[in-house]
Amino acid sequence: MTPEVQALRTAFDRQHRASRNDIAASASIRQALLDSLHGLLIEGRAALVEAISDDFGGRSRTETDILEIVPLITAIGHSRARLKTWMRDSPRRVDLSLQPGTAWVRYEPLGVIGVIAPWNYPLFLTLGPAIDALAAGNRVIVKPSEASPAFAALLARLVADRFDADRLTVVQGGVAVSQALSGLPFDHLVFTGSTDVGRHILRAAAEHLTPVTLELGGKSPAIVAPDFAIDRAARSIAFGRYLNAGQTCVAPDYALVPAASARRFADGVLSAAVHRYRTIERNGDYSNIIDARHHQRLTDAIEEARHGGAEILTHPAPAPTGHRIAPTVVLGAPDDCTLMREEIFGPVLPVKPYDTLDAALAFVRARPRPLALYCFADGAATQRRILDGATSGGVTINGTLLHVAQHSLPFGGIGASGMGAYHGRDGFLRFSHARAVHKAGPINMFERIGPPWGTAARLTMRLVAGLKPLGDGR
Repeated sequence: MTPEVQALRTAFDRQHRASRNDIAASASIRQALLDSLHGLLIEGRAALVEAISDDFGGRSRTETDILEIVPLITAIGHSRARLKTWMRDSPRRVDLSLQPGTAWVRYEPLGVIGVIAPWNYPLFLTLGPAIDALAAGNRVIVKPSEASPAFAALLARLVADRFDADRLTVVQGGVAVSQALSGLPFDHLVFTGSTDVGRHILRAAAEHLTPVTLELGGKSPAIVAPDFAIDRAARSIAFGRYLNAGQTCVAPDYALVPAASARRFADGVLSAAVHRYRTIERNGDYSNIIDARHHQRLTDAIEEARHGGAEILTHPAPAPTGHRIAPTVVLGAPDDCTLMREEIFGPVLPVKPYDTLDAALAFVRARPRPLALYCFADGAATQRRILDGATSGGVTINGTLLHVAQHSLPFGGIGASGMGAYHGRDGFLRFSHARAVHKAGPINMFERIGPPWGTAARLTMRLVAGLKPLGDGR
């Protein structure tokens, strides 16, 4: 057992004992924990932004602020303000046959929550689930990606300075640590990453019947309806595609556009990218691809599409060096090429023309269900037609990414794009046990009717369920 895996096991054992021996944390304790996270973000902000940029070899600092730190701060405020309401017992109706009595649901902590986070939004996807888990009264072990080592080391120090290890702790390490973590008997496990790795996580968790929330991504389509302005759609989709150099699990992965407007749309996307990013090399607003392997994967995929007959439209600035790829639009990519089969996770947007909206919806339905769908349509009837015609984890209408930023909306996938959802109250419920409680009244009628089963039992069956007695078999 490596030192990193041993450290993980020690941290888990400590939290597991505490979760079984201590009573559930009060609202004030949970709010204090959220306050500590808020302080960590405020005081550690500059260092966190710098560490993340270092791991990327150059990542827009403003994007880290806007896309990671701001959503976490607002999530903390959202949960903190509503926590006492969420924690209240929920009264439930008592059936006539069980009267007199009272019934309610208590929302109790599950215990110990494990979080395995990815590298693309290392702060948001590490602490986002932790906020919901702490609000629900749990203890949390988070494991940042090995692809973001500077961030992981910094977060471990910041968390250790502010939290007891039996409440929140950070473990570091590579694939072996992630594998060991997924094999521990957590009370719930959250994984954000690729579908292939998600399958391994689910298999490992099944050994202990550990419930799992998987956020897996996939190929999220943007569907532009014939009634929507092409130039407006192009600007919006370009915004969502090229943030963080396309390394966003809910980024629009390809665009379905009316055939007559496909070329104009492709030109519009590239024009919008040029407007936002005048240069690519040494542009502080544009991010690197995380490492050489992913850079090579993307360049190979672009070349494969080119050789398959696709037209490649690229930002006109001088070709960047290092791990940067300029915003790219691919028109006419073959359906069987990598760009159309696999999640791209880079600043490349394939544009697929369609003849009818029904054909576009059929194209989406024929593929694994995506994490997000983007519907660009002016008419309410067309919007409903698209929502009814293709299923996804979440949807933004006439924009991109916005549904993820709503703390009042659940965030999660479906099918190959994941299972389970969290954020805000939905996260509180995800990491809580809804414990059913029934309090019998002074007269327990259920016990009074038998056995021996007689007239009272037969009358109860008839009144409650409309059933005639079958008899006792004698």
